[in-house]
Amino acid sequence: MLVNQDEIKRGLLARKSELLERHDRITKKTRHRDEPLPQDFAEQAVELENQELLEALDVEVAEELRQISRALQRIESGEYAHCTSCGENIPVARLQTLPTTSLCVDCATEAERR
Repeated sequence: MLVNQDEIKRGLLARKSELLERHDRITKKTRHRDEPLPQDFAEQAVELENQELLEALDVEVAEELRQISRALQRIESGEYAHCTSCGENIPVARLQTLPTTSLCVDCATEAERR
């Protein structure tokens, strides 16, 4: 069975759009941080915790966007369905489940062991 790269590409582009919107929302909330912290210590702690959480979420968004960009580049280059480590075909079910993966199951397992 061959992987439907057009379908996967559409899904990746849709996910990319969602992530870019999320990044914009996070950026607006974190830039709003120019205001002084509240006087109340408990409120300050909550504000700082929220800020840290938003920054962590933005790091995750950025990483997923990088993975999506790499997957889209691999689709364009014709290398999408091939493991970047061993060159073997990546099973269709794996690509459908993890569309940003670049490793076959064996190579991914080996990478996790390291």
